[in-house]
Amino acid sequence: MHSNHLLLEEPIRMASILEPSKANFFPALTKIVGTLGPRSRSVEVISECLKTGMSVARFDFSWGDAEYHQETLENLKTAIKGTKKLCAVMLDTVGAELQVVNKNEKAITLKADDNVILTPDQGQEASSEILPINFAGLAKAVKKGDTIFMGQYLFTGSETTSVWLEVNEVKGNDVVCTVKNSATLAGSLFTLHASQIQIDLPTLSDTDKQAISSWGVKNKIDFLSLSYTRHAEDVRQARDFLSKLGDLSQTQIFAKIENVEGLTHFDEILQEADGIILSRGNLGIDLPPEKGVLFQKSAVYKCNMAGKPAVVTRVVDSMTDNLRPTRAEATDVANAVLDGCDAILLGAETLRGLYPVETISTVGKICAEAEKVFNQDQYFKRTVKFVGEPMTHLESIASSAVRAAIKVKASVIICFTSSGRAARLIAKYRPMMPVLSVVIPRLKTNQLKCFPPNGSFLHVQARQSLIVRGLFLCLLIPTSKAESTNATNESVLKVALDHGKASGVIKSHDRVVVCQKVGDASVVKIIELED
Repeated sequence: MHSNHLLLEEPIRMASILEPSKANFFPALTKIVGTLGPRSRSVEVISECLKTGMSVARFDFSWGDAEYHQETLENLKTAIKGTKKLCAVMLDTVGAELQVVNKNEKAITLKADDNVILTPDQGQEASSEILPINFAGLAKAVKKGDTIFMGQYLFTGSETTSVWLEVNEVKGNDVVCTVKNSATLAGSLFTLHASQIQIDLPTLSDTDKQAISSWGVKNKIDFLSLSYTRHAEDVRQARDFLSKLGDLSQTQIFAKIENVEGLTHFDEILQEADGIILSRGNLGIDLPPEKGVLFQKSAVYKCNMAGKPAVVTRVVDSMTDNLRPTRAEATDVANAVLDGCDAILLGAETLRGLYPVETISTVGKICAEAEKVFNQDQYFKRTVKFVGEPMTHLESIASSAVRAAIKVKASVIICFTSSGRAARLIAKYRPMMPVLSVVIPRLKTNQLKCFPPNGSFLHVQARQSLIVRGLFLCLLIPTSKAESTNATNESVLKVALDHGKASGVIKSHDRVVVCQKVGDASVVKIIELED
């Protein structure tokens, strides 16, 4: 593990910590992924989530049917148009998830030291004595003494709503377990996680394929969150499946690391995936508590050096039921930012939590404070050293743009792009100022304007920037067709600067670093604005 990249900028005036935070057009450079569900699916609530900082909406197909998620997505589209805030769409698969089949949806109370039977016989009714599950091979996978964790879907880990089980004996296809703590399980779906046990279920199930090929294709999803990724081959198979679906050939695959098997094969998974989600809920069951922090820091570092987004989950579980996080949770969010993560993913907190908007707002504020003391200078030097020499042309331009912005204390870096790739490469070097990715569609025009974003005009590769730390989008579209094939660089820059001023990102006398193509050459230039 590389410990020297965690240092803060020094020194920090203690009194400055108490100074009020300045309002900013961007809540934080770190992005927030919000899971939409019962408490966060109305147009009103989604609109507030977008305003407070959510840039990616996650649709989890572990529960809810396609019709339910489609209604939520339509509300998201309406909220995007109303707020003029862009938002990408992520489909989260079920994968090799173990579930209790609780058909009557009644709450189940389990008492410490009692026995409970896990059975693949789904005809049984769930009770405190017997729990039918969706996997027939559990009896073959576990042995006496193994640990199984069970709780409400997206469990928080609270020992009143989740339970630890210890395998007592295996009887045929049934697994007899001893309950280690008393708990009441409520809700329509309970999930299980068998600690450090290989589960013989496909990473991309038939149910997942159906959801992707219908709902995913219909809505042109930007990201596929591949649950329970265990090997690089899982990612390759998923990509092969997406490539055959036409519209989803450009969809990015984020590998969710949820168990020791995925951890063991992390390096090869990272090579294949477009990004990584550190699913600390299940992973925290597989790993001893003292080991989780080591994995997080090492995994985020590897993602940073590869230039691939790292997303951290399970940071403010207590906000599912409370208006404020614990001190430890607030510190956890800040440490994830200082580690270098691109985004924070909220699950139960926004899906069924009582305070989805407040949670997003609170996490955004914590991220913004941590970003102020992020040691960007050290990060930049380490990244350049890791890339080595000779650099590729694009890598050289990107690092030069960031170096120039740091030296002149620019307020923003503006990058003109048709796909977002160049802007993502600039963001890889973690500049302290926002990177404004000005997306210009390949259309014949001589007039451009900044269009109120509704997402439909954006290329999928541009929307995928919405999960990258520090990267923000400005879409330019034509107001009328013309004979010329491209608007002039001057007119494009003027529109981008006007957008920055209107957004409050750019002020008079600010310096701005611009990265653009002039003919076949890539150019980095510095502009000092007048009144």
